[in-house]
Amino acid sequence: MNMKKTITFGKISKNLTRQTAENTEFVNSGFGTFGKKSLETNITKMNEIKPEDEEESQSLKEVMGITGFGKKAKSFDVQEMLENITKTINSNKATAEQIKLVEKASKIQSSEEEDEDTDNNDIDNNIDNEEDNDFIGPPIPSKLQISNDLEETSEVKDNDDNESDQDSDIEEELQLRDKIPCSHEVTMTHGTKAVTAIAADPSGARLASGSIDYDLCFWDFAGMDSSMRSFRTLQPCENHPIKCLQYSMTGDVILVISGSAQAKVLDRDGFEKCETVKGDQYITDMARTKGHTAGLNSGCWHPFTKEEYLTCSQDSTCRIWILYRPRAHKYLIKCRAQNGVKTIPTSCGYSREGNVVACGCIDGSIQMWDHRKNFVNPSLIQRNAHAQGAEISSISFSYLGFMLATRSCDDTLKLWDLRTFKTPIFEAKNLYSRYDTTDCMFNPDDSVLITGESLSKGQNIGRILFYDTKTFDLINEISVTNSHVIKTLWHPKLNQIFVGCGNGIVKVYYDSKKSLRGAKLCVVKTHLKQKHIEVMSTQQIITPHALPLFRQDRPKSVRKQMEKDRLDPVKSRRPDLPITSGQGGRVASSGGTLSSYVIRNLGLSKRIEDDQDPREAILKYAKVAEENPYWIAPAYKKTQPQTIFQTDEQDGAPSTKKQKT
Repeated sequence: MNMKKTITFGKISKNLTRQTAENTEFVNSGFGTFGKKSLETNITKMNEIKPEDEEESQSLKEVMGITGFGKKAKSFDVQEMLENITKTINSNKATAEQIKLVEKASKIQSSEEEDEDTDNNDIDNNIDNEEDNDFIGPPIPSKLQISNDLEETSEVKDNDDNESDQDSDIEEELQLRDKIPCSHEVTMTHGTKAVTAIAADPSGARLASGSIDYDLCFWDFAGMDSSMRSFRTLQPCENHPIKCLQYSMTGDVILVISGSAQAKVLDRDGFEKCETVKGDQYITDMARTKGHTAGLNSGCWHPFTKEEYLTCSQDSTCRIWILYRPRAHKYLIKCRAQNGVKTIPTSCGYSREGNVVACGCIDGSIQMWDHRKNFVNPSLIQRNAHAQGAEISSISFSYLGFMLATRSCDDTLKLWDLRTFKTPIFEAKNLYSRYDTTDCMFNPDDSVLITGESLSKGQNIGRILFYDTKTFDLINEISVTNSHVIKTLWHPKLNQIFVGCGNGIVKVYYDSKKSLRGAKLCVVKTHLKQKHIEVMSTQQIITPHALPLFRQDRPKSVRKQMEKDRLDPVKSRRPDLPITSGQGGRVASSGGTLSSYVIRNLGLSKRIEDDQDPREAILKYAKVAEENPYWIAPAYKKTQPQTIFQTDEQDGAPSTKKQKT
């Protein structure tokens, strides 16, 4: 069946009255029906509106005065509107650029035209007018004119860019120099020997300094005054110089690395928390010993795991320890040279994320291991980082983590990019380093690299050097003291720089506006001296024949004076005597309790004196007992024998001759 299905969307008719069935045509609507179709009579045909009818209806409405009603809705072409907007934006940009270029060109031309005379200007104008009048042919397109203007101004712009680049470099150097907190300085005296280790806790409340004279000093900024004296000095490792100090991430303990084979962990007050075990030096395989067998070189804490720390030693190993398990190491790292023999790690450190363990060895190599894997083979290695045989004294990771700075005893400072680790980015030479603990570090935003310089022959003042990490230009240098500059520490929270020097002093550099707390707390506190009591000593004049009123007591001997003071209860501070009154553990006055009342009124009222004869006291009642027997005598009256008492006449006879009764 070939049936056309038409879909209608409405019933629109021009006439309001219903047409007859003759004029209508039957149109199927919807999607069809089942069975026979029924004729639909209510459907009307949709008439097409012609433009002539539209004009007639519009004129009819105007004549009738109803043009304000039934207006047609406006239609918008979105694509056309977007095209118009883009055209206007582009034209505005082009005009703005043209205006800027014309202004620059006019400024340059105006400076040149000021020197010319006004007569020449008139002549030029006349010539220009004649040329304009004599111009033959179509005009030059505006685009070509704009391009010519751009070419002319581009040369000027290049010159301006070169000048602006130089100015920007100078401004960047000035900005980096302003970041260095060096407006004020404070000196703290550690001792007389070189300060080879410095550590500050993360909060910046305390500082610890170690020296080659075996002393460890603790400095408390909140408790110090302007005298800047340490509150505690101790020797934690006996006769071993202190090489490295570092506070843990929480600041409650400090790691002490000395010349001995055992590392120590102290608390904030300097009391020992634990000490690592010493290995057996007669075993060649370092994996079979539980600790280091030779002196330590360096050590550091894990940046996030607060109980883990790393140490490296002269026995060519690095060991990872757990704080409360000092009897054996957790991991062992063996450092190997290029030919496979042992090499000694002189410095070690963790990356900022704690995923990488890095070591600088005495053969000039930098070796790194992934902390998440086993420590068999290094994951990243640079064999020719520094000169062979010169200790790498410091390895410092940047705060962002992809830059590495190394300081070596071959008088160089190098900056590395870990993404391209084959060659250093920058290198600074002729930086003399006398001590194997001279370090380097980044400032908190990684824009400046700081290191110290030792005194070479002919120099008188040690310096701190500041390098730009982008260009490696020397931004600033500070003359510290007339000795070596060994340790440097830029604290990120305090924004202060601590410097350990070779003459036993620790210098603190800070800015009064940009630095916080730290040494600023101590400077404002005045040092209070103890008030001494002045005693006037008088000479004793001995006058033996003076009157007792004016006679001075002669000084007694110390022994006699002590004996005299011993008898004095006040001077001897005699304690209170034990209490004798009371009964049954109760302290009461006489008669306060029932027993004391009975004893006083009944028992003590008929007390017998001590000097009275007890026999006479009993015989006083003999006559009364015979006359008025009451208790015992009536019971034994029939059987009681006659009592016989001894007479006093026989008292003088000896006891052997007395009669026995």
